[in-house]
Amino acid sequence: MFLSLAWYWWLAVAAAVVLSIPFKIKFMKWWDKRQREQKKGKRGKWGDDE
Repeated sequence: MFLSLAWYWWLAVAAAVVLSIPFKIKFMKWWDKRQREQKKGKRGKWGDDE
């Protein structure tokens, strides 16, 4: 077998990858929102308006 794994292990790995995609998308949206809020919070604080 390929990399000495049985077919059902490859199926389990593929299922884990597919199930993790929505969580990754949710995390990326949360991270982007957090970064924007941090930038907005810093603006004008020490006279470094851009």
